[in-house]
Amino acid sequence: MARSSSRPGRTVAVFFIGLAVAYGLVALVGTWKPALGLDLEGGTQITLIANGSVSKDNLNQAADIINERVNGSGVSEAEVTTQGSNEIVVQVPGPTGNSLVQTVLRQARLRFRLVAQVPQTGQQAPLPSASPSQSPGSGVTLPPSSAPTTSGKSSTPKADSTGKNRGPALLGTQKDTKKKAKPSSSPTATPGGAPLSTSKVHYTEANKKAFADALTWMTNPDPQSVAVYNAYTCPSKTPVVDLPNIPIVTCDAQGQKYLLSPAQIEGTEISSASANAPGTTQGQVQWTVGIQLKSHGADIQRRLSQAMAGDQSKTFAIVLDGQVISAPYFESVISDGTSQITGNFSESEAKSLATSLKYGALPISFDKNKTTVEVIGPSLAGDQLSAGITAGIAGLALVMIYCLFYYRGLGLVVIASLLVAGGTTYAMVLLLAKSAGFTLTLPGIAGLIVAVGITADSFIVFFERIRDEMRSGKSMRVAVEAGWIRARATCVAADAVSILAAVVLYIFAAGVVKGFAFALGLSTIIDLAVFFWFTKPMVSWLARFAFFNKGHKLSGLDAENLGLDRLPAGGRA
Repeated sequence: MARSSSRPGRTVAVFFIGLAVAYGLVALVGTWKPALGLDLEGGTQITLIANGSVSKDNLNQAADIINERVNGSGVSEAEVTTQGSNEIVVQVPGPTGNSLVQTVLRQARLRFRLVAQVPQTGQQAPLPSASPSQSPGSGVTLPPSSAPTTSGKSSTPKADSTGKNRGPALLGTQKDTKKKAKPSSSPTATPGGAPLSTSKVHYTEANKKAFADALTWMTNPDPQSVAVYNAYTCPSKTPVVDLPNIPIVTCDAQGQKYLLSPAQIEGTEISSASANAPGTTQGQVQWTVGIQLKSHGADIQRRLSQAMAGDQSKTFAIVLDGQVISAPYFESVISDGTSQITGNFSESEAKSLATSLKYGALPISFDKNKTTVEVIGPSLAGDQLSAGITAGIAGLALVMIYCLFYYRGLGLVVIASLLVAGGTTYAMVLLLAKSAGFTLTLPGIAGLIVAVGITADSFIVFFERIRDEMRSGKSMRVAVEAGWIRARATCVAADAVSILAAVVLYIFAAGVVKGFAFALGLSTIIDLAVFFWFTKPMVSWLARFAFFNKGHKLSGLDAENLGLDRLPAGGRA
């Protein structure tokens, strides 16, 4: 004899409690409208034009990096495409803030340079001048002037970052910093001068002189560079020329200017970056960007910190796209390559910077004067959206009418299950829109509509198994449990195939097709949950009532409907 289901009412109650919790979270989030995609709501279009002639491979690589930045969650469905030989078009659904635009535009070229101690003639260099003030428990010492510190785990900057460039000046040329013993006498300080060499400097174990040269130049910069520094005024409209192997003069966001050495560590040495909320570490009261260097960059940082640790007059600058975003000193030796960029970051600024650094620098640069940002309307008219929703409602209504006509009383279970599945799906769409950036597009709506058929298939398989068991002489209560055992495996196998298809489509598809796959997979999972924790317990509960158990004519389980002369008396196992 098939074992009867225990306490189906409790299972249904627990399911509704879970659904109530989901809607409670939606209420906390404070949004009751799903985020719509570009094709339904419109959004922002950013058109980027590359500087000069670029290869197709570099253009595609830049588009891939930008796509990773704006589609970091995988379901926000921003569209990144290339046009012609030098254009990238980014279309982001919904209203976008300036931080997202900066994330797209940012070159994310991060470099670590030493800050030169310029003699105090004309305008002063950024020299720390006061005794340090200790921040208890933070491991970071911040002097009252402008020089933050870097401990073994964190660095404190002088200024925040907006990613906006204020225009550094080019300070001559350094042909080969690996070989020159005294770079302090080699650069030729000519504003806007053309470099003789643009190759990047690569420091190795055998090339220890490069560290000594940079440290020597930091304390005794060459006169030509000092002259350019004294003549430079922040801010400047001079285009950015941030080459790694030459000194530069540049500014921070507050207009403080710096004379900086050739790059000591390249941003390509960053293995990971993350935005950290206030309070993550003791004494942290603002958003920070944590970075972890690769072994090569960590080794350079360790050597520099060994030579500079504890000396507040020896500072280094963290330079992003030609602008100084932090100017700390080493409080202690950093041996593991782990540090933080801190400052007056807002949450969006910290996350934008971390995203740019995490996905790497763009292989090409763009002409900011030709970059256009415009708000675009939905590509599909509102009546088309209404038509799509109407089609979905009509399809759902037809399924309900058919099940009600064919299964009669059991059709009520179908209607209730579809409504519950719809309510669960809506709650999940709202929550995912806030937590994962999921946007609902027309293909996504199509995926949800297709899932209605999958859900209805589960009911049909289950109900037909019940009817077969009753035809073999079992009562409804026994037939429900026996039919469930056989129908369960069939429904799980069918849903597993649908989920697998959705996963494969999501992995290999692109653009809005991902939205269709995601919606289809989500709806199929919800179908399983409703089938196990609502539909089956509900049918088991209804089997206890004489209306169904005795085969009332409107129950859908009467003898005529089952094709029998009469129902078995009491049934058999």
